[in-house]
Amino acid sequence: MDGTPSAEQQPAGGQAEQPHAEDRLEKAVRVAEQALIEFEIAVETFRVEVENFSRLHHQRLGPMYTRLDELDALIAEAVAAHSGERADIEAAWAARALVMPMPGVEELFEGMLGSDGVRPVEEADVPRRVRPGEEARRLYRDLVRKAHPDLAQGEEDEIRRGEFISRVNEAYAQGDEDGLRALAEEWAAGPAPEPAPLSKAEELYARLEWMASRKEALAVVAGELENSAIGQMLKLAPDDPDTLLEEIAEQLLAQVSERERRLRALLHPAAG
Repeated sequence: MDGTPSAEQQPAGGQAEQPHAEDRLEKAVRVAEQALIEFEIAVETFRVEVENFSRLHHQRLGPMYTRLDELDALIAEAVAAHSGERADIEAAWAARALVMPMPGVEELFEGMLGSDGVRPVEEADVPRRVRPGEEARRLYRDLVRKAHPDLAQGEEDEIRRGEFISRVNEAYAQGDEDGLRALAEEWAAGPAPEPAPLSKAEELYARLEWMASRKEALAVVAGELENSAIGQMLKLAPDDPDTLLEEIAEQLLAQVSERERRLRALLHPAAG
């Protein structure tokens, strides 16, 4: 007896020693889920930090930036008044425009309506007119008569009809004739056939594909946050962003003081 198991004792094909392929796939999905969760947490944490830093930056430093813009305009205006040069005058105009920008046409006419009673600047949720046209009313009535939830045959059909009628109501409120026609075609085509049930392996592969697309979307968000002006500032002091705000404030105060000295020298050269 050499201790070697007989043929009857050995596992066929080594199947007992290897996990089933589906089990391995399910384990891979669980690992990917945990990795995705951690990635989402990291992205959301950074997003909150960027938003908070942006708010504090605006709250604490916004007045300093405004003061610097005002001082730059006053300095440019003082230089232009002294020299009378066309270039200096234009530079003064440009500097003042940063402090008191000229309102755009849209702002000047905000709220005003055109001759047809429609706002000149369209908004996605603003209807084109108070009362939809005759064709829109006809399409709407026809659709409601066909798809009303009261005609439902069972709970699922009632839910489907209710959701469909909500879309019909929205299109009608916008006076969207093309949208109502598309909805009429959709209703005439009937509900989409139920997809065939997926196998366990297909469900797992579909889950992996969804997680991959979700990670790509999160990576885009993370990239936008990191490349934003605030994100770049946060990179300068990732461990202590509050101190970074204080350092920037000190730098801005120094710039304000320097500009105030220059302005005094321009306005009162003898005293300077």
